[in-house]
Amino acid sequence: MDILIYAVAALTLMALVFGGILGYAAKRFKVDGNPIVEQINELLPQTQCGQCGHPGCKPYAEAIANQTDPINRCPPGGETTIKALADLLGVEALPLDAEAGVDSVRKIAYIREDECIGCTKCIQACPVDAILGAAKQMHTVIIPECTGCDLCVEPCPVDCIDMLPVPVTSQTWHWQKPEQLIATDRHPRVVSQGDIPA
Repeated sequence: MDILIYAVAALTLMALVFGGILGYAAKRFKVDGNPIVEQINELLPQTQCGQCGHPGCKPYAEAIANQTDPINRCPPGGETTIKALADLLGVEALPLDAEAGVDSVRKIAYIREDECIGCTKCIQACPVDAILGAAKQMHTVIIPECTGCDLCVEPCPVDCIDMLPVPVTSQTWHWQKPEQLIATDRHPRVVSQGDIPA
């Protein structure tokens, strides 16, 4: 019985010593991340579509922070994301890069289930696991998870995947921003002599 107590005490002492060493090493050798990368990553749409030329939004954020890629290569984010990135980084907003793709309405994938052969190629291509199904079984899209990246359409051998625009519902509808504020003195209207009534 004494041997068991000594063994437990020895293991406890070793756990405390090694835990202390690991805790010290974690604080002493901690690598701080770049906070601007996190801020840029929060502005990106997190579709992980790869249209920017990177495997996901985080690597693209790192490339923007390192100034190796421009801020205008994210089609899912569109002009809104480009403007937000320009404001954050203090640079000029550029038009969307045509090589990366085109800014369009948000779309989601729709699988015509009666034509699906269950090959699982769309499941493998989906970067966010928004497609549910098994081999030789029908597949379907989990609509709230789909980012509309369009990566599942190309690998489908029977062409049974369509990209449909997201329907406008009370959850997806939003106000359009006004082009110009109504009551402002920042841009006074210049009246020419011909416009003044006699």
